[in-house]
Amino acid sequence: MKTFTIAVLPGDGIGPEVIAQAVRVLEAVGERFEIRFVFESWPIGAAGVAAANDPLPSATRDAVIQSDAVLLGAVGDPRLDNAPRALRPETGLLGLRKLLGAFANLRPVAVHPALVSASPLKADRLQGVDLLVVRELTGGLYYGEPRGRKQKEAVNTLTYTAAEIERVARVAFDAARGRRGLVTSVDKANVLEVSQLWRDTVTEIAREYPDVRLEHCYVDTAAMRLVADPASLDVVLTENMFGDILSDEAAVLVGSLGLLPSASLGPGPGLFEPVHGSAPPLAGRDVANPVGAIATAAMLLRHGLKLPDAAGAIDDAIAAALDAGARTQDLVRPGESSIGTAEMGTRIVELVLAAALEGLS
Repeated sequence: MKTFTIAVLPGDGIGPEVIAQAVRVLEAVGERFEIRFVFESWPIGAAGVAAANDPLPSATRDAVIQSDAVLLGAVGDPRLDNAPRALRPETGLLGLRKLLGAFANLRPVAVHPALVSASPLKADRLQGVDLLVVRELTGGLYYGEPRGRKQKEAVNTLTYTAAEIERVARVAFDAARGRRGLVTSVDKANVLEVSQLWRDTVTEIAREYPDVRLEHCYVDTAAMRLVADPASLDVVLTENMFGDILSDEAAVLVGSLGLLPSASLGPGPGLFEPVHGSAPPLAGRDVANPVGAIATAAMLLRHGLKLPDAAGAIDDAIAAALDAGARTQDLVRPGESSIGTAEMGTRIVELVLAAALEGLS
């Protein structure tokens, strides 16, 4: 029996609730495929500040480095909005990405046929939508130096090196080879010198992939295409801040931010987290959508542990639950009935195990 250690960082707000359901589903997968998961829980974000006065405590740092993969809920607490930068929950997240060297963030966005009505876009515009945002994760404005703020002035520095661009570009081109063979590289090269370097470097890397088509797109045009013609996009490659904004915009296509997973990959253990935030107003009410967290567990299996069959079992169970009409509060219209966070997790667990029993019959 294979054994894997998963560092579980439930985080803040709804993070503990949705991650609890992802862990339940992983346990069901372990039972079905005879895989042993050792789950070790550690604080991060506001929970880290409460436990150790540090949004990324040293014990958490040690644990994630020694793990096989990291499953993260979400960070953020409005009570720390005005705290010093060192105590902000988001500082713990940025530190975690840097610690793991997680430079490539993968955010798949595919419209499930049963949820077309949940999107504000017209159904014909959603046909065939299946795209992957590949976002550079450890450079750009979020990490640039110098940075700082005075009372009437603030500065953040946008910096990229060719080496940083090359490595994330290769991730995007490799992904495109297994998809529809198109990379749309997003920049602002008509204004920014950094984007000019981005465009030139991606063009150079494209020569290594003659079987993949490359197109360049300004970020404002990319934002428009995401809602006007999303099916024209396959792999969207972009820098840190643009990728953050565009991937959240893409959530409108599927109907809810609560459905989307992500994987952050580098030389260390992979970091896997749902795209949504901590959503403090929803915390403790059993209304948050756990599908994004559960789909993130599938990405953990596929990209982090190289277990594609186990990952597929989760994807199939999610699709079956949605096909059967399971909906959390964020996916229903006024007057329609919904189920809670735990019940959605239960239904997906049952479908994972039921598929195992069908295989034995």
